[in-house]
Amino acid sequence: MKISLNWLKEYVAITESPQELCTLLSNIGFGIEGIEQAGDDTVIDIEITSNRGDCLCHIGIAREIAAAAGREVVLPKVNYEPVKKDIAEMVSVEIAEPNLCGRYTARIIEGVKVGPSPAWMSKRLEAIGLRSVNNVVDATNYAMMETGQPPHAFDYDKIKDGKIIVRLAKKGEKLVSIDETECKLEPDMLVITDPSGPVAIGGVMGGITTEVSSSTTSILLEDAAFEAVSIRKTSRHLNLPSEAAYRFGRGVDIEQIDWASQRTAQLIVQAAGGKIVEGVVDAYPGKAPNHRMVTMRLGRVKKVLGIDVPQQTIFEILRGLGFSPQKSETDKILCTIPTWRPDITREIDLIEEVARVYGYDKIGISQKISIEVVPVDKRQKTIEVVSGALNICGFYETITPGFCEDGIAKLVTPSTDKSHLVVQDESSRTANLLRSSLIGSLLEILGRNYNSGNKNIKIYEIANVFKKLEDGSHTEHCSLAALCDSDFQILKGAIEGGIKAVDGTIEVGFNPADVFWAKTGAEITLNGQKIGSAGVVKDKILSEMGIKAAAVCAAEINFDLLASVEKSTVRMKPLPKFPAISRALSLIVDEPIRWQRIKEIIRSKAPGELEEIKFEGIYRGRPIPTGKKSVTVSLCFRDEDGTLKHQTVDGWENAIVSTLSGAISAELRKA
Repeated sequence: MKISLNWLKEYVAITESPQELCTLLSNIGFGIEGIEQAGDDTVIDIEITSNRGDCLCHIGIAREIAAAAGREVVLPKVNYEPVKKDIAEMVSVEIAEPNLCGRYTARIIEGVKVGPSPAWMSKRLEAIGLRSVNNVVDATNYAMMETGQPPHAFDYDKIKDGKIIVRLAKKGEKLVSIDETECKLEPDMLVITDPSGPVAIGGVMGGITTEVSSSTTSILLEDAAFEAVSIRKTSRHLNLPSEAAYRFGRGVDIEQIDWASQRTAQLIVQAAGGKIVEGVVDAYPGKAPNHRMVTMRLGRVKKVLGIDVPQQTIFEILRGLGFSPQKSETDKILCTIPTWRPDITREIDLIEEVARVYGYDKIGISQKISIEVVPVDKRQKTIEVVSGALNICGFYETITPGFCEDGIAKLVTPSTDKSHLVVQDESSRTANLLRSSLIGSLLEILGRNYNSGNKNIKIYEIANVFKKLEDGSHTEHCSLAALCDSDFQILKGAIEGGIKAVDGTIEVGFNPADVFWAKTGAEITLNGQKIGSAGVVKDKILSEMGIKAAAVCAAEINFDLLASVEKSTVRMKPLPKFPAISRALSLIVDEPIRWQRIKEIIRSKAPGELEEIKFEGIYRGRPIPTGKKSVTVSLCFRDEDGTLKHQTVDGWENAIVSTLSGAISAELRKA
């Protein structure tokens, strides 16, 4: 963005040399690309960031200089004698796409004489790199570089019926722009038309059929606000860059459009003569937006910047930027954000404004910095321990989005309407439920792997889940879910291993229970407290998700409960001095009998020398009768005071088998 120093002096007092002015601008965040002389003028090339569309003009830069140097901005006065006519009978404006064109104003200027521009105008435009065309076009360019609002001048007599329509292009429509480029318009491009067809590409460039020429005597002056993304897309698609598109693509001040239109009309009359018809046609569908208010805490300024900025200085900076600061509370400043600063939306934006105007150079530099080493918090440490244990068991961590589709949620949770939080996101109309379970996400990952030919999947995820309560509030906690397409014992062992990695003294239980998504389910307990559930996923769920796996096992626990466990003191004990004796029992029991029940009966009858009970497996088939199953369990006995004798262990074994027989009609399998 090139700025003429002579031109800039019309809006703000400049006492600095060009080099000093460049330093000032650089200190408040504007990079300087270069300085050059243009006759008796100095031109400064300033780098403007994409969020500062308000600075793509001389008045915008003048505001910044005034704020940094404590000066006043003087805006040009608009005075002219209008022609007494009813402008509503001369021109009409219809906005068919209010989302893409927020405001459109039209003025009429009669009796202009198109010719060369005044020397002062063409000289300034040429100094900043714009060639002189004629006095009308130059006046619109001058207004754009002064106010930042790009106007466009149509030959009024070439606009059919004086009617302007702002709409999307129709398929097959074409337009030849004023630089003689033939543009094939697409249905998503905004165009300015009259009843006969397109006369301009909205916000990008006018058409050649309605451009101002030497025969033009009446001007229809357009000043408008267009949606930035639409303008950028259209300009790139047509390969049609322009100064107007560059500014509309970064946003213009919709509230200042009428003033900018008056200023442009005044410049046209100064350069080309004529009279301005009284009034304006102003189509403004979204009129009267409220002023944006942003609050800033004074204490937060010091916390963020690390330095003390005097309270009076903060007020002066904010006032100089046009933010009208008011002290609302002891530590708070309430600012009214001017319409030309859409980039200011949060407290941190105001703090940044204070910092750059006050001076980044005032933030002290230290030769040494101190870094406080903060220990890993307990929750993060638990995640590392559990993840390590699951990795050792062959499970891979996954990271999935925090949203799920309604169809998936219905498969793994009892309700989707009452128990799920929903976001209103037009771009994702299906996956807009916040997850209340991680099982659905892991099943989706499993399905993708199976579709790619990958089998033997073992995956887990640690992430937050959400549940909506009946009173409208919600709960949130961290959850751990694991899934595999192999035997349930592998999953059970991995979950137990992960929990016991946190504290080896924890008693982990898997008790039979109904689980919504499981055909065979279990309740997972931690020292007797329910912490989650596990099971074999229902065939119906696998079928509906297109997963062709023989069996899929899954488990999910409340990770926050696990992380809150206070780790017990680790006590060391010597290695056993005496050998152990192991016995394997194959018990034929009724099909409904659970492992937990068998384990409880053995514990109730076993002597103190029973060191370990271990589940070995289940067998069904010949010669086991129908409705029965063979459960194999191994028992490990050890006496810490001496070597056990087999005769002694035989007695304990017989007593255990007898108790199992009486309690659950278990039979010892002989072959």
